[in-house]
Amino acid sequence: MKIITVCGSYKFKKEMTEITEKMTLKGNCMITPNELTKTDKNAYTEDEILMIDKMHKEKIRLSDAILVMNVNGYIGNSTSSEIEYAKSLNKEVLYFTDVVGEVYE
Repeated sequence: MKIITVCGSYKFKKEMTEITEKMTLKGNCMITPNELTKTDKNAYTEDEILMIDKMHKEKIRLSDAILVMNVNGYIGNSTSSEIEYAKSLNKEVLYFTDVVGEVYE
């Protein structure tokens, strides 16, 4: 069993939910981003945004690996920084485009 934190844009929420379920059923402990209720990032204070980012990085620190939701090859700035953080901790970096075929077999 691996502990895997999911990283990526919530515009891929459907794909994120599906792959998380499939990987859970294959025996992985999946940690997902916090579901925030405000769709406008400006609705959060700067301190709240920093705290949310800090919590997500803590999830990465606790994990064995991250799963990057690079649907259609898209990786945003925030996800790029999460990849770099994971690499700095020597965490395994998995990509949705690489594992989707294995998981859906």
